[in-house]
Amino acid sequence: MFIVSLTYISEMSEVDKHLKAHIDYLNKYYELGVFLASGRKVPRNGGVILAHATNRAELEEILSNDPFKIHNLAHYELTEFVLSKTAPELAFLIQ
Repeated sequence: MFIVSLTYISEMSEVDKHLKAHIDYLNKYYELGVFLASGRKVPRNGGVILAHATNRAELEEILSNDPFKIHNLAHYELTEFVLSKTAPELAFLIQ
């Protein structure tokens, strides 16, 4: 399991130009079961994605397709962790 933390490195006007393409990208990987949750940071200086990928290399390849990455709009920090406890509704996430 991974937490992906995006921090914008560009003007918000540039981020907003690519927001629809970013949302389409997110939707694709939600449909494939890779992304489990995502949202904006508060204040709006980036976002967070909870991802279920086989390994870091696979996730890095997936992230390379993000329009925010392609257009150099955000920095990505990946944190891998092993889930050991969840709410009952999320128990399926434990590996």
